[in-house]
Amino acid sequence: MASLNVGNLGEYLREQRRNAQLSLRQLADAAGVSNPYLSQIERGLRKPSAEVLQQVAKALRISAETLYVRAGILDAERDLNEVETRAVILADPTLDERQKQVLLQIYESFRKENGFGSGSGEENAGDTDTAGAKDDAADDDGAADSGADSETDPRRTAG
Repeated sequence: MASLNVGNLGEYLREQRRNAQLSLRQLADAAGVSNPYLSQIERGLRKPSAEVLQQVAKALRISAETLYVRAGILDAERDLNEVETRAVILADPTLDERQKQVLLQIYESFRKENGFGSGSGEENAGDTDTAGAKDDAADDDGAADSGADSETDPRRTAG
């Protein structure tokens, strides 16, 4: 079996932690994990679960998807460009949260228009008000994702 590539994840986490000007202890406290465990992740000795990565990402205010790719949870070849684009948008300190979400929605609509679906849609999971409107607009262009909408949005089952 090939290497887990957690060293790359650890280096990336350390870099993000330093950019956020947090000590190892501060990040561990903010993420709700132990200091030694986080240290082992940074040194590439442990492969954290998706849940731990999500907690760390939230504490660092970065995209959990980026950490998932680096940890090998998401398919890096297929998803890396999309994830990095989303991560850059989410990490931009000059934008407020509403502006970031609007940019992500525009980015996703262009990807759909060009024939690429969403990698995970995690950022839009809490956006119930705009998600339905966006799905309605996407349906008008005859996109090939017509079956998925009714499964994920109970409001759309009536047709």
